Amino acid sequence: MTVYYVNSATGSNSNAGTSEASPFATFWAVENLKLQPGDSVLLAAGSVFNDQLDLKYSGTASAPITIGSYGVGDAPVIHSPGDGIHSLYASNIVIENIKISDTSGAAIYGGYVSNWTINNVEIDHTGLSKTGSVTFRTGSNITIENSTINDVNGDGIWIEKFNGVTLLNNTVTNAHGTTADAVQINDSSNILISGNSLDQTGAVTPKGVLTIVRAVDAVIEDNTISGGGFGISAQAGTNIAIHDNDISGYGGYSWSYAIGLGDQGNTSDYDISGNYIHDGVWGVVVSSAGTTSYVREDIDIHNNVFDDLSQAALKVDRPASGAFHDNVIASDVTPYSISPAIIAANTFPASNNTTIEEADALLVSLDSHVAGDATHTDAAPIIVAVHDSLTISADTDGAHHGNLLENDSSANGILLLRRFEGEVVGKNGLTLTGQYGTIHVDDHGDYSYTVDATKLAGLSGDVSETFHYKISDGAAHHFDTDTLSISIDVDGVLI
Repeated sequence: MTVYYVNSATGSNSNAGTSEASPFATFWAVENLKLQPGDSVLLAAGSVFNDQLDLKYSGTASAPITIGSYGVGDAPVIHSPGDGIHSLYASNIVIENIKISDTSGAAIYGGYVSNWTINNVEIDHTGLSKTGSVTFRTGSNITIENSTINDVNGDGIWIEKFNGVTLLNNTVTNAHGTTADAVQINDSSNILISGNSLDQTGAVTPKGVLTIVRAVDAVIEDNTISGGGFGISAQAGTNIAIHDNDISGYGGYSWSYAIGLGDQGNTSDYDISGNYIHDGVWGVVVSSAGTTSYVREDIDIHNNVFDDLSQAALKVDRPASGAFHDNVIASDVTPYSISPAIIAANTFPASNNTTIEEADALLVSLDSHVAGDATHTDAAPIIVAVHDSLTISADTDGAHHGNLLENDSSANGILLLRRFEGEVVGKNGLTLTGQYGTIHVDDHGDYSYTVDATKLAGLSGDVSETFHYKISDGAAHHFDTDTLSISIDVDGVLI
């Protein structure tokens, strides 16, 4: 595991490159090395490199090859007449703490790669001769986190045919071009897009913000999405959760939507909930520009907030099955536009939706009630999660049941279990293996816990384990978190 240093100002390619005192000068010296698992290539702070860095060798899962920085000052910058960093067939790579700008091609390009992490990388003004910023084609397990992408030509992030895509806490702004999105992911699976700020309001002729096509098992949650011709285009896929995003400012076309699906393949098992959709054209659109033969089924749209839209909160104009319920819709927004044939077939019912004014009135009523209670001087919190506990005996057969939400409360009366031990709780629930047993939870808070006797072998007295969870009231960004503690009497006697 060797650390190589590169300094464009003080280095020399005749140096050993293995200390800050004797750094290399250019990427040429690095590319002539046969990098080994665990090796690091560190670029000096303040350095500028006017060349493409080719990565030809792989690390291992426990010892990746790292491209990073050292020293104090501005992040090292890669300019390039080609791509900033280019790689084919390399795996287990970490790129962190650098800047890539003014490249002719992509900032980072990887083809047939696996297990890459991009962390704290700043990218701007790339794709000067051809479109591209961060591009990955065919592979597995790509993580991009805590990075910024701005003022690029073409898509900010473009990924296709990947199993395992994680985008966390990134900022992507102004991806320019008539076919450009802030993020586009095609034909991929096991996707998590969370905590990102994606803003196309300043882009020149952008297509949209987030496109995810023919995905399998994807979660899009807690993102702020602004501008573009559309917010989220999740046009085809299976088992897609779109939760708790703030989507606004999209428009420019009569068809512009916050969330659209049904146009590029079969669409099934979508959960669209907790989103704040505002300042745009349509809300959620289930449609198709042409083909009507695609399957569109099991689309659950609930507990969203729709405000300041020029068209309806929901549009369904192609055969589809699902439900539109328990949403909050501004009184001046048309609740839905559903084709007469679908209304007649009753395959997409709309029910239990309320207006924003009615929801606000409920909050005022609750606040007034609390203010009038002499024992409570503070305003009622919007949502409150209360600690849960379960005490059991190890010799009890079968599963132990409870509900995480029964002692919690929310101002609007809606409670949903969103995450459990950091995992998304989907419509089919979630099963996890704990320290002493197995637990299953569903999105209504019901849980069952089964002790694993083999894990208690040789123990005595009381043991315990704790699970963390996150609940929502279905409105945008209203959450609370708490824990479930399970105490097990290993020597207990069944009563």
